[in-house]
Amino acid sequence: MDLASEYKRQFDWRSWSEVMDRLPPLVGTTVLDLGCGIGDQAAQLAKRGARVLGLDTNGELLAAAQARSIPNAEFRLGDLKAIDDLGVFDGIWSSFAAAYVPDLAPSLAHWRPHLAPRGWVALTEVDDLFGHAPLLPNTTSLLAAYAQDALTTNRYDFHMGRKLSGHLERAGFSVADARTLPDGEFSFDGPADANVLAAWSSRFDRMNRLRTFCGEAFDLVRDDFLAALSRPDHRSSAKVYLSVATR
Repeated sequence: MDLASEYKRQFDWRSWSEVMDRLPPLVGTTVLDLGCGIGDQAAQLAKRGARVLGLDTNGELLAAAQARSIPNAEFRLGDLKAIDDLGVFDGIWSSFAAAYVPDLAPSLAHWRPHLAPRGWVALTEVDDLFGHAPLLPNTTSLLAAYAQDALTTNRYDFHMGRKLSGHLERAGFSVADARTLPDGEFSFDGPADANVLAAWSSRFDRMNRLRTFCGEAFDLVRDDFLAALSRPDHRSSAKVYLSVATR
């Protein structure tokens, strides 16, 4: 299964309707979707009356979004750190992209001039992606070390979810809503269903940095993690966070 198909499968595991209900009215507004993926959230925003410009750095995902010909949505190759020439928007949306910018507050501050006076920002992000149990001690240790290495090298913050509101406030925004969301892939107890388990298996296949970091232990780490997801006594400490803020 290609990456675009993986993204499409994940849509039903998120709580997008609940998130959309937390946004200001969208009819007649313009929204910038940063890290738009295959355009699923852009489609929801447009369906509720917004005109959407989606940016992503992944050409495969961007092509999938463009091929959908979503009414009132346009998709371009672009980076959430480089939006200087895009104009002013009523809202900025970004889902599961913030963790790739560990020092997020300066980027958020850079977004502020691109928002209308009463403009809003909505961010969703997972926190503690590997927070699942029961795992072998060595699996827990290696995953924790990998998460710390990702943060130290400024590649990814595995605990970004809980930090969204703080980053927004440091960037000068006023947080209007902050909450955790139900999530069928990341935040659940008990055994994963077959599709969720397959998605996690595919995610491990794509984690080349983790494979290099773990070395010969990678297969054991992956298999132990997937086995934990399958267990009746599986428990998750991972959470998906939403923060909505205004300029």
